[in-house]
Amino acid sequence: MQEDSGPAEDRRLDLEADCGACFGLCCVALPFTRSADFAIDKPAGKPCPNLRTDSRCGIHTELRQKGFTGCTVYDCFGAGQKVSQLTFGGRDWREGTREQAQQMFDVFPVVRQLHELLWYLQEALTLPAAQPLHADLRDALDRTEHLTHRTPEELGELDVGAHRQEVNVLLLRTSELMRAGVGRGSKKDRRGADLMGARLKGADLRGAGLRGAYLIAADLTGADLRGADLIGADLRDTDLTDADLTGAFFLTQPQLNAARGSAGTKLPESLTRPGHWTAER
Repeated sequence: MQEDSGPAEDRRLDLEADCGACFGLCCVALPFTRSADFAIDKPAGKPCPNLRTDSRCGIHTELRQKGFTGCTVYDCFGAGQKVSQLTFGGRDWREGTREQAQQMFDVFPVVRQLHELLWYLQEALTLPAAQPLHADLRDALDRTEHLTHRTPEELGELDVGAHRQEVNVLLLRTSELMRAGVGRGSKKDRRGADLMGARLKGADLRGAGLRGAYLIAADLTGADLRGADLIGADLRDTDLTDADLTGAFFLTQPQLNAARGSAGTKLPESLTRPGHWTAER
């Protein structure tokens, strides 16, 4: 019998962004608002002035220095190349009519949401504590992946919010099973909590539920986050110096990229230490 974790781990490779196979959709379809994350205002559907004709970023190596930190923490989970190469058959948004380009821009965020759900579902299938849910999780994974293969017209009409709610029920049950298996720790449910700027240095947050929590600029230096649920937690400028995130789940690379950390920060094996953590120290 094939192991449950095998297919999920193999298929996760399809959820890694391949900018070389995309037509710079995130640089055109999405809006920017002048802020600490973006140096300019840009409406949805208008190309970023830094986007070159070859669909590459003209300031890719200087994004942080030029005031485009928001670009460095964004990840489409592979939706860009899916929409560019599969949904629209390799047709550049520059090649068709304005209506065709707009359809591509409308479909991109829908597929991006579906790909993010695929990421969480695949991770859930690798979690031993979620074994009782693996059949349901695999079914949800297959149904979600099937949706990403729909036509542009079908994707444009898809109620992705309703699908997210359906999948979220399974992810919540997964979280409960995972956190119940954590030994000691607070296991406190801080779902959606406003913890902006909170002083949580050295806090014992093992098994804590931090789904959608606002941890912007919070001090989590040396905090113990083993086995914590971090799905959707806002980690912008959160200080994770020397924090222990071993076994933390539903944590994504974009979340880490938005945070601050150090060589002493312990991470889940599936994630990569952001390069700017060392550069900024």
